[in-house]
Amino acid sequence: MTTDVGEDAPKSAAELRAEKLIKRQERNMRKANAEGFLAGICSQLRPGDLAMDLGANMGEVTTVLAATGADVIAYEPDPYAFETLENRFKDAPNVTLVTAAVGASEGTVKLMRATNFDENPKGASVKSTILDGGRSIDAGNSVDVPLLNFLTIVDAELKKRKEIAFVKMDIEGAELDILEAMHAQDKFGPIRCLVAETHERKFRDLRPRFKALRKTVSESYPTNKVNLEWI
Repeated sequence: MTTDVGEDAPKSAAELRAEKLIKRQERNMRKANAEGFLAGICSQLRPGDLAMDLGANMGEVTTVLAATGADVIAYEPDPYAFETLENRFKDAPNVTLVTAAVGASEGTVKLMRATNFDENPKGASVKSTILDGGRSIDAGNSVDVPLLNFLTIVDAELKKRKEIAFVKMDIEGAELDILEAMHAQDKFGPIRCLVAETHERKFRDLRPRFKALRKTVSESYPTNKVNLEWI
C-alpha cells in the first residue's frame, strides 16, 4: 500500500537542510563567476580607461579596478560607507569619489537603511536603498542624499573620451529605472561592458518589470556587453 504525499505536505528537516545547502552552493557559484568575470575585465583595463563603480559601498570592487591603473569614479550615497571610502582611497590619484545616489533622474532622495543598520552598520550599509517597499528596509531610518542622473553622467563622460570601459552597478533596485532608460535611449553602445546585480527578490512589486528587462537585455546584447548576473 502506498500513500500519496500532497504538494502541501510539510518538508522534512532533511529536505530543508538540503535546500539550504543547494541555495548556498548556488550563491557561491554566482560569486565565483562574478569574481572570474571581473578578473577578465580587469585584465583588459589600462591607464586612461574609465571604470565606474555604482554602489561602491566599502570599496572592494573599486580597489580591484583602481589597481589596473584605470581612472575610477566610485558613487556611494550612504554616509557611513562613504567615510570608509574616503579613508581607503585618500592617496589614490586615479580614484574619484562621489557621495551621491544614481538613478534615471536627479534631485534629492531619501536613502533608507536596513532594519538591522543600527546593530550592524558595516554589514547592513550594503542594503541601503532609495526605493520604497524593499524587504527588510526601515523607511523611518533614512537620510537625504543627492540623486544624480546616470544617463546625464554618461553623456558628460563621453564628451571627454570615446568610450566608458566598464560599469559595475549594485544599487539596490535603482538599477531598474536606469537600465530601462539606457536601453530606450540607446546608451549601451559606447560602454564596453556593464554588469549589474538586479534586486527583484527585494522588490516583489517590481518583478514583472525586472522579468521584462532581462528578456529585452538577453535579446539585445551579448553577456560580455551587458551582464545582469552580477553576484
